[in-house]
Amino acid sequence: MKSRKLYNRIALLRLERRMSRQELADKIGVNFQTIGYLEREEYNPSLDLAFRISEVFELPIPFIFSTAPLKALSDELLNREIK
Repeated sequence: MKSRKLYNRIALLRLERRMSRQELADKIGVNFQTIGYLEREEYNPSLDLAFRISEVFELPIPFIFSTAPLKALSDELLNREIK
């Protein structure tokens, strides 16, 4: 069975927090190259890895990962304010 493509906001969240790929890799226990693969969406994380990433950023997994292209954060914030 072919796995689905996952979209993510890892690069955006990492840059927002001024965190290098190496720093994020150290926090979640992977090689820094794995962060690059994840950011380029060349590799889907395991469920455990997704949880570790969400814990570092203190955000729910669906905010970081999605099976559909993610909307810009400004669009999401605007939609929340309108509702």
